[in-house]
Amino acid sequence: SLSTRNCPWKMNQLPPKSPVASPVSESTNSRVEPLDNLSMDSFWLEVENIKQSAEAEQEECSLADVKTQEEGEAEAEWLQDAGLSELLGDPASDKDNLVLLSTLTRTQAAAVQRRLDTYSRSRRRKNKHHVRDVRDIFGVVSSEDTAAEKEESSPDPLWHNLRTSNTQRKTQEYSCTVRNPGKEEVFNMDVAYSEQAAVLLKGSFLSETRKLKDGNALIRFKIPKGRLGVTRIGDLSAQDMKKIPTLALIELTALCDILGFELKRNKAAKLKTTEKRLFGVPLNTLLENDQKLLPNTKVPLLLQALLSCLEKRGLETEGILRVSGSQTRIKSLEQKLERDFYSGLFRWDEVHQNDVSGLLKRFIRELPAPLLTAEYLPAFAAVQNIPDLKQRLQALNLLILILPEPNRNTLKALLEFLSKVVARENNNKMNLWNVSTVMAPNLFMHKGLPNKIPEGKEKQLAEGAADVVRMMIHYQDLLWTVSSFLVAQVRKLNESNSKRYQFCDKRIKNLLRKIHADKDKVEKNQGEPSKIVKVHASLLLKDSLEVHLNNATRVADVLRQFQKNLCQNGWNIVNTVNLLKCNNSVECTNLLLYEVGGNIGEHCLDPDTYLLDLYHINPHAEWIIKQNPSHPRMF
Repeated sequence: SLSTRNCPWKMNQLPPKSPVASPVSESTNSRVEPLDNLSMDSFWLEVENIKQSAEAEQEECSLADVKTQEEGEAEAEWLQDAGLSELLGDPASDKDNLVLLSTLTRTQAAAVQRRLDTYSRSRRRKNKHHVRDVRDIFGVVSSEDTAAEKEESSPDPLWHNLRTSNTQRKTQEYSCTVRNPGKEEVFNMDVAYSEQAAVLLKGSFLSETRKLKDGNALIRFKIPKGRLGVTRIGDLSAQDMKKIPTLALIELTALCDILGFELKRNKAAKLKTTEKRLFGVPLNTLLENDQKLLPNTKVPLLLQALLSCLEKRGLETEGILRVSGSQTRIKSLEQKLERDFYSGLFRWDEVHQNDVSGLLKRFIRELPAPLLTAEYLPAFAAVQNIPDLKQRLQALNLLILILPEPNRNTLKALLEFLSKVVARENNNKMNLWNVSTVMAPNLFMHKGLPNKIPEGKEKQLAEGAADVVRMMIHYQDLLWTVSSFLVAQVRKLNESNSKRYQFCDKRIKNLLRKIHADKDKVEKNQGEPSKIVKVHASLLLKDSLEVHLNNATRVADVLRQFQKNLCQNGWNIVNTVNLLKCNNSVECTNLLLYEVGGNIGEHCLDPDTYLLDLYHINPHAEWIIKQNPSHPRMF
């Protein structure tokens, strides 16, 4: 049976149930009840359903064999995952490290240095081979052993605040700004989150000992569009997106260092092989099989089918997701799916909606590794410990960028569906909190992970897990955005690939000002107020479009100009098969402008991007107009 010892939350010692409240829908006004007043009944009912399902199959929550890591091991793994493994020993391999390090902000550099220092000390104590001194890499000193020396020789307020805040944190808790829920707040993605936190640290961020958690409101946040627009996940090429997780890991670690939270990561779980083809199969394997049938599949076909079935027939069903289907029927349906899904013989119209929702949750639970990954599930769960809502979202944004692409795409598909459930709350009686409490156990409980929950913390952790799911559903558009400072670091990586850098203290300190240089761009614009460039549309036209750029020229303007010329000037059209035509004009909303080459692989541009600014950032790129690829889902 499913033992309480092995499950993330105990079954036989459920916490006292909170008074049942009637939360207000968040889909429109983002206003909810305080967490203390929200019912956790759905959460514990879902835990009980999971327990019964496991007992029916005589399964146990087997714990992973987790060994205590020796000192320095965690740091070594972190450096490897951050793309800095060469710093662990090979003095001849500097180039890649220097290119990556050249893009770091001061707080990011500090995070790398602390882990190098810890690793170096552990190796010295073990009398192992010489580990290169961090000063050989950065040209700066930041370890605890030499902090006093640094303060005397080159005082730096940031380093001083980092040290003093660690001492203060032992007796003080963070306070967060009390916000007005009816007001929209700015979510700054131009400056690294850890740098923003460091600025708050220098001010009055630690001035109060009260710990306020914004549990009573989900604030409306707005990402201000800079001159270069906003970049969403999917706008960057696969080649550039591969660089994002390592940069996001370094930034997340730097943010946690500033906030005083330890970023805990599990070791990657060893996946068990299975004879099944659908349930209990690793995401990568599922996608490999699905792509043989349907190339470019981003989300498992089974999950797409489950979500599609529920969207067609289950969104109006009262209690959908919360009301459990028959465990016997669900198990029988799973066996039928294993046999008939790929042959197309499975009859979805004969399945009850509650059984489909049961299959959906079972599919997520049965993945050999958690959808949020074994490595980062503890980090997702720990987000609840950050008092400030904006910083919780910053951490979640970075965690989602760290996820492997199959996990991230699958999670997005799930969250988009859950948003649709919440949007029909008036009919299905499932508000955002109800949906979050039902889905949290399926995302955060996994039979392959160890249980180290302190006695009496079950209720707090359960509420925290549900709150994290609530944030992921409600703020998914924000969370699936690639911060401008990360895009700038990708550009820096690309243009620095063939260069060697000599590091000095001054360079590290000034990097922040170079991450998003709007001031520099304004100065360049003043020196070169206009530019004539050519925009290509090779798949649509044989001709190029000549565009006169000035400070006000945006992507949307170029697409409109292209549309006008296409319809009025009799251009030689190569391919108009999928172009939308209305009143003899081509809809420019069906066209996209891409930045290709130079310091970026391929970048789908925001319609509000100012092109002269982009030209100054990447003068060697080509600009190409392409058709907007039509997909049934925006994965």
